[in-house]
Amino acid sequence: MNNDAMKQHLIKALTKGARYDGRKLDQLREVKVEYGVSANAEGSAKVTMGDTVVLAGVKLALDKPYPDTPEQGNLMVNSELTPLSNPRFESGPPSAESIELARVVDRGIRESEAIDTKTLCLEKGEKVWSVSVDMIPLNAAGNLIDVAGLAAIAALKDAVFPEVDKDGVVDYKKKSKNKLPLSKEPLPVTVYLLGKLYVVDPTEEEEMEADARLTVASLADGSLCAMQKGGVTALSRKQISEMVDLALKKAAELRKAL
Repeated sequence: MNNDAMKQHLIKALTKGARYDGRKLDQLREVKVEYGVSANAEGSAKVTMGDTVVLAGVKLALDKPYPDTPEQGNLMVNSELTPLSNPRFESGPPSAESIELARVVDRGIRESEAIDTKTLCLEKGEKVWSVSVDMIPLNAAGNLIDVAGLAAIAALKDAVFPEVDKDGVVDYKKKSKNKLPLSKEPLPVTVYLLGKLYVVDPTEEEEMEADARLTVASLADGSLCAMQKGGVTALSRKQISEMVDLALKKAAELRKAL
């Protein structure tokens, strides 16, 4: 079946309210969050949503601040998409999809000010904590942005500072009693447009045939942190409003998994 025929068949089924895996159009797959899955990370989590599985880890290191933010700690979000999780990914330098995944998750965390980076400063212009979040899909079966975003927040919630001795050397074998200051929990939810229909938590087949998508990062009180539009089809104001409303509704469901 060619791509156009596959898309038409998919939309025809969705119009009848049927998805290939039996879910409703606005129904999420079962979500499971596991904390502390890595002994070597300062914080870690594994999130499973249907067949999609993402591992996220947090490393904390003492570093110099960026020149333009001498009183703030550093935040970096990275992702790696490998053939191990899906044959369509290739080994080598980060792909555009990998870079976008990291940037979308980073934007939600950064724009929400979930971490008070000023509390990470130990010595202005000289010494701050750097927070590095790494996201690695173990199995990519659709909806990586939302699953990775949930995994990143869960790993940050799990993060604890390592001990630092009197000489300022970090002892990664010992954890302190100080948790990473995470004051907010921004979660991304992506709504996909297929024809005139909205779908959340897509399978890989639905994701590949979508005309457009809108990722909405929001907080527990429903306030918006960031948005990212993808796909070639333009969205009207009405569509954006409807997609945001649906994303907020689904974010409330996802939040329960934390």
